[in-house]
Amino acid sequence: MVRTASTMLPLGSTAPDFRLPNVDGKTVSLTDFRDKPALLVIFMCNHCPFVIHVREELAKFAKEYQAKGLAIVGISSNDVETYPQDSPEAMQREHASAGYTFPYLFDETQSVAKSYQAACTPDFFLFDRERKLVYRGQFDDSRPQSNIPVTGGDLRAACDAVLAGGPVTDGQKPSIGCNIKWKAGNEPSYFGGG
Repeated sequence: MVRTASTMLPLGSTAPDFRLPNVDGKTVSLTDFRDKPALLVIFMCNHCPFVIHVREELAKFAKEYQAKGLAIVGISSNDVETYPQDSPEAMQREHASAGYTFPYLFDETQSVAKSYQAACTPDFFLFDRERKLVYRGQFDDSRPQSNIPVTGGDLRAACDAVLAGGPVTDGQKPSIGCNIKWKAGNEPSYFGGG
């Protein structure tokens, strides 16, 4: 289990566009959420122990915050040739099994992950109504084998603030997780790759 930290994309960055297939076969794009007061983009996958660790609480969080108006989308960008457990078919099964209520999209070319400078799974990016980045960081302080309860406290506080129209705290901690599984030769330049 290699620990990789979020790149901490600069606050105020505009949400990069995306248009990707969902597990239900429909295409989902950034513009589908234009009427929502805030958007959370989560880079995640099926097999990562860090995602599995927050899985149950993430599903609860999503139901709770979607009811408050937050738009949420999950994106898997892993190389499925090397990691077939993250294939679209496996994503469909995981979406149902976990009880996720948000779209779970497949970024086959990995271009969306690169545009967000995503580094790990899970990696959370919260955007305000104008789709400016107001939070990027961890779900909470819990990690596998840490004995710290999974609460989503950091992300909850950020979502509460943005949904209330207030500022999000500057004290943001990077998410920690498995590195995104890049296709050979496709490693992003922000990791010193090509």
